[in-house]
Amino acid sequence: MNIVLLDAATLGEDLNISEIEKFGNLKVYQITKSEDTSKRIAEADIIITNKVIIGKKELECAPKLKLICVAATGMNNIDIPEAEKHGIQVKNVKNYSTEAVAQHTISMILALQNSLLAYAAETKSGNWSISPIFTMLNHPFYELKGKKLGIIGYGSIGKRVAKIAEVFGMEILIAKRKGVKYKDNFRVDFNYILHESDIISIHTPLSEETYNLFTLNEFKQMKKSAVIINTARGGIINETDLYEALSNKIIRAAAIDVTEKEPIPANNPLLELDNVIITPHIAWTSVESRRKLLEGILANIKEFLS
Repeated sequence: MNIVLLDAATLGEDLNISEIEKFGNLKVYQITKSEDTSKRIAEADIIITNKVIIGKKELECAPKLKLICVAATGMNNIDIPEAEKHGIQVKNVKNYSTEAVAQHTISMILALQNSLLAYAAETKSGNWSISPIFTMLNHPFYELKGKKLGIIGYGSIGKRVAKIAEVFGMEILIAKRKGVKYKDNFRVDFNYILHESDIISIHTPLSEETYNLFTLNEFKQMKKSAVIINTARGGIINETDLYEALSNKIIRAAAIDVTEKEPIPANNPLLELDNVIITPHIAWTSVESRRKLLEGILANIKEFLS
């Protein structure tokens, strides 16, 4: 088997990918630009990709291709219907990053509630050193106990975030999906989440239904003291509207690990604001998660070959 790994850089240098070689001849590329994809997969039986787009054009240039291993859970970079036409299997890896994303979500909530970055900056800038008293009280610091956490998307990550938040004494609100009838009665309407939540955390996939799920209209329905967290996908929050909501204090703060265009453009106005934390799509990247991801890829190849 000729195996081609198209974007090894997304897996990290500390991951031992040599285990893949037991299944065939492995060719590794750190990154692959769109104009190079077709040439690089022309002789491949198996390709492994995280975010490289494999569409109709690319599939037509890979006559030997039998399996696409997606080094992620989301498969929106693969033209799956076209792959099926060619008899090509597409396999992803599920639930490998649940703990990491939940942990990063909670860290973002704590950072915002504790004004952590602001106080760390006060110390490094020397402002604490010249304080007339032993402490500083110029940034609000809020406890989590008794606060309402609204969760949008109640899959494995949403459930894990809820379980951790309960330890802090938070009240958990789970949003209903529009048009879905539930047998349980613990979910609440989306609008109720907007009005009642002190913190909203997004864990739903990006789809036609969730694209621009949060616009200025939704932010205006939230508490002015509320914060929003997004570790799911860029595009679920309209970034232009988020900028307006944050700059005009319509909501208090935000923390996002994902943006609509990644990497984030250097001229994105959100980068100018002090009341937003932006991390570079790293919630999933714990050492443990990436090891689980590799194990999942190996299992998918083994299952296919068997």
